Amino acid sequence: MQGRRSMTLNDSGPLLLISSVFFFFLVTGGGGVASAGGRKIAAGGGGAERYAVIFDAGSSGTRVHVYCFDSELRLLPIGEDLELYVKTKPGLSAYASDPEEAANSLLPLMEKAEAAVPVETRENTPVRVGATAGLRSLGTEKSEQILEAIRALLQEKSSFSFQPEWVSVLSGTQEGKYMWVTINYLLGRLGKAYPHTAGVVDLGGGSVQMAYAVSSTNAAKAPPAKDGKDGYVNEFSLKGAEYNLYVHSYLNYGLLAARAEILKVGGGSGRSCILEGYEGSYNYGGETYNASASASGSSFAKCRRAAVKALNVDAPCETLNCTFSGVWNGGGGAGQRDLFLASFFFDKAAQADFIDPTATTAKATPSDFKNAAKRACGMNLATANSTYSAVWPEDLPFICMDLVYQYSLLVDGFALNPRREITLVRQLPYGNFYGEAAWPLGSAIDAITSSTNGHADN
Repeated sequence: MQGRRSMTLNDSGPLLLISSVFFFFLVTGGGGVASAGGRKIAAGGGGAERYAVIFDAGSSGTRVHVYCFDSELRLLPIGEDLELYVKTKPGLSAYASDPEEAANSLLPLMEKAEAAVPVETRENTPVRVGATAGLRSLGTEKSEQILEAIRALLQEKSSFSFQPEWVSVLSGTQEGKYMWVTINYLLGRLGKAYPHTAGVVDLGGGSVQMAYAVSSTNAAKAPPAKDGKDGYVNEFSLKGAEYNLYVHSYLNYGLLAARAEILKVGGGSGRSCILEGYEGSYNYGGETYNASASASGSSFAKCRRAAVKALNVDAPCETLNCTFSGVWNGGGGAGQRDLFLASFFFDKAAQADFIDPTATTAKATPSDFKNAAKRACGMNLATANSTYSAVWPEDLPFICMDLVYQYSLLVDGFALNPRREITLVRQLPYGNFYGEAAWPLGSAIDAITSSTNGHADN
């Protein structure tokens, strides 16, 4: 993969679905040419380099991203790549019964990160830790024990500056904001007026995030936050521009969580989404669901009805405009005109073979998901096995369901025109490199700008 050096420290152990946990480090170095980890970086714009290191612990393990920025917030390459990237397995949730071991699993990655930061600046480099709601799937007690163990590790063994309060939980709203920042940064649109920015829909395993910049008029119409939940609009400035960013994270509507929601639909209609020939169950969130195919096999029409019910599109709407489950839609507008869809949207499209799996971006429409879904729902398990070589065996029985859900989410949930052009994204070009369409870069940019402004987004 161009633009990334990937090193795996440990490929053993179970792969458990959890959301992301991250650390980030900031450092301001001198001007001119700096040396870090055996490499040289020319400081762009004659200013100081600043580093950000993001530890992202996801479903397949923990990953560290090390970025370097110049004084103009331009990314500087690390060696021959845009970032230093190292990963290890398993993820933190595999150590639910041993919090200290969970914390210690991050040490090899920390060593790699430290090697990328100049020695003389490490003691002035703050380290911050955040976790998304996925870690809470272990329960409040166990997840907090892991976070406490990480705090102790940083206090005792890190060469970086650390405060206990810098260990916090990354909300779905923050994750959506960081993804929006990543996409618009790589597109070169940060600092431009909101109509010239791109909107983002990020489909993860447990949740889906919608984020786009709205007008001040629409921002003023945002319903008040309820029951301690995040508000709909996040106000901030980046590169001299003020933004009102609509962000909402739909918990339990990520691709993997949605399978469970569809299978829970009354009357067993969700089983019409399962390919004929499959007898088994589906496990998610500590629950087990009957996932054996119905006698008549999978059906696009029946599966879509189940997906629409799972989306709860008829939920009461307390405002003028809602998406699904009674959620305010932000009012729409120019900031949503150019829409980028990431993560499982790209992955499933590539697996269904209606986009080039080697591409970094691809133009598509919601109808492409519909056509792919109809094709998949017309197969039995054996036919699908010989058709979809890129789909993991454990995911194959759900290929009809996944594609139907993605189409329904876009058209019935977010009310997109089926023929509307959208961009599926995995990476975006940045100079001679490619940057990942993922939240860690946005988190790094937020860390850099928060430090410059004298405050942090905790």
